[in-house]
Amino acid sequence: MKLRRLLIIVTAFAIAMGFLEAAVVVYLREILYPKGFAFPLQPITANLALTELLRELATMIMLVSIGFLAAGAMSTRDGALSTRGRFSTGFAWFIYSFAIWDILYYVFLYLILGWPESLLTWDVLFLIPTTWTGPVLTPVLASLSMILLALIILRRSDSGAESRLPKRIWAGLISGSLVLITGWIWDYSSHMLENFTVGEMLQVRNPQVLNWATTYVPESFPWGIYATGLSIILIAIAYYGFYNKKILS
Repeated sequence: MKLRRLLIIVTAFAIAMGFLEAAVVVYLREILYPKGFAFPLQPITANLALTELLRELATMIMLVSIGFLAAGAMSTRDGALSTRGRFSTGFAWFIYSFAIWDILYYVFLYLILGWPESLLTWDVLFLIPTTWTGPVLTPVLASLSMILLALIILRRSDSGAESRLPKRIWAGLISGSLVLITGWIWDYSSHMLENFTVGEMLQVRNPQVLNWATTYVPESFPWGIYATGLSIILIAIAYYGFYNKKILS
């Protein structure tokens, strides 16, 4: 299947998933935040907290699945993708669909609810393994970098060039991502660690943990940590994109 056609199909899937995610959040906010979403968080039951965790896990499984199905379609067309090349292509489709889903999620929320009010509005970004929080701008910038990397990989794969990601690029992407995640969990974790150990903090069915979580109000975002992580990722992407032939030789 041609790359352009695959891009249209995967993009349509990711946009639909973005709307589905936004719809779920609209329902949740209608129930928990009828006057509009704001910190501190409203108390929720342990079953609802666990359901949200499992829903996020299911979303990741769906995005990974579409990524590797798309990679399989490219492999069938070319008949020449190596195992490592197919893995990198599947990874590219995964991060591409993830990024489109994430950005369109906020677009649909804005169209339906008029939220977020700005790109600096704080949001709960993710719940695995603990709560991630930060201004909406931060996941949007990360998603744009994911789209950039994905398109570079897919363009190389489609042209028949070596598309696998060398170890040094993986090291940069993983280390940069870990720094980003540190930035996203920093403020919330600091709040939770005032009363609980790390192990206790991750007990989503513990009512004391859930109750303390509802007292969390964002104080400050560690922009320095975030900028460091994003810079590491962008340097790795640039190195892969502009010096790919040299580092793969």
